Amino acid sequence: MRQAQERKHTPEDLKIMQAWPLSRKIQVTQTRIMEWHERFNHKTAISFSGGVDSTVLLDLARRCYPDIPAVFMDTTIEYPEIVDFVKSKSNVTILKPQLCKICVNCAEGCFAKVIREHGICYPSKDVASVICYARQGKAWANNCLKGLNADGTRSWYKETMYKPWKFLLDSPFKISAKCCTVLKEKSLDKWYKEKGYVPIIGTLASESQRRKHAWLITGCNGFESKRKISKPLSFWTHNDILRYLRDFNIPYAADIYGEIVEDKKGKLRTTGEQRTGCSLCMVGCHLDKTNKFQRLKQHHPDIWDFGVNSLGLGEFFDFIGVNYRKECVFESEN
Repeated sequence: MRQAQERKHTPEDLKIMQAWPLSRKIQVTQTRIMEWHERFNHKTAISFSGGVDSTVLLDLARRCYPDIPAVFMDTTIEYPEIVDFVKSKSNVTILKPQLCKICVNCAEGCFAKVIREHGICYPSKDVASVICYARQGKAWANNCLKGLNADGTRSWYKETMYKPWKFLLDSPFKISAKCCTVLKEKSLDKWYKEKGYVPIIGTLASESQRRKHAWLITGCNGFESKRKISKPLSFWTHNDILRYLRDFNIPYAADIYGEIVEDKKGKLRTTGEQRTGCSLCMVGCHLDKTNKFQRLKQHHPDIWDFGVNSLGLGEFFDFIGVNYRKECVFESEN
């Protein structure tokens, strides 16, 4: 009950806003950016991943403030096409993980060290975290894997979200959600603190339950939050993002995403990757008809070989029953 009282928005608010026309979304998003930028005396920066969402965010922000800085976190396992695209943008600081300072081979060492010390993040951050804490004997985490609330009562949400992955508890693999923290968040947080900036990020509420819940609590601008973050695109959909790029002819990382095409129902998609992020991230691989590792084998065989063979991710895929060997090509335009 307390959680619901603290919410700034309701799920119905989100549905209404997601149904707005693109023109209104643009106007509201830029208003949120300006509110944030002015509140913090122009000491803000765009967290730029090089993906389509943050590309839209950067364009909208720089239409308001051409000199607003951006920061890109190169985890060392980014798609090379993304890194090239990021380098084509002006006023973008490129960071490396703090872990790089102690890695012998930066191109491989950081991710390998995280995987070996902390484990694989799969099938999602939330589930991986629960698996990790359940192995440490935390009662709340073990209850999640049984589909129960902390008080032992049945939870439909937890039965659906966590219980199907209980088998990972007894797997021979380390599992945790610490990958992003070690490879991204620590260095980014340090940079923002040293520069005195507050971040503007390009996440969408529709991407996950975690991000939806965060938006319901704070809205786009978390002025009252302990951690000050602006999420002005939260009420956009993936279709909105692609429509903005297409309709306004905005350059994006087309070498990895491919072309933007539209089906008979007006839904947009890219002919290449739908999402990018870290090239060896395993989150959600079981959801795709042809997963990213199959596409990696076709288009980035060196990255595939490092992940599957050198790091042993292939053994994990074998355990969970996800095909990673069969090569597949990006979809062609219909």
